[in-house]
Amino acid sequence: MKLMVCIVNDFYTPEIENRMEEKGYRMTELSSTGGFLRRGNTTFLFGIEDNQLEDFKKDLKDVCVTYEKKKGKKAETSHRFTSFLLNTEDALFLSAKMK
Repeated sequence: MKLMVCIVNDFYTPEIENRMEEKGYRMTELSSTGGFLRRGNTTFLFGIEDNQLEDFKKDLKDVCVTYEKKKGKKAETSHRFTSFLLNTEDALFLSAKMK
């Protein structure tokens, strides 16, 4: 499994949230501000199976492009999203039952 961290321009946030969930992707949405890409962004964490990675990338881009066509415009900034792909092989799951 992979973890995709996507810092998304707020223009696309509601559409990504709705459409990617409809497509069955698991995600967590974080409100984010700071110095990396400044204000106006939302961070999504997506859990993606290795065999879904290429479909995920295509779906995410398609959601943005389709939304632009629907709205008749693009976001005010030059980027739709910035993403980072992380391996989860070293993930540590802590259980409340651990002693």
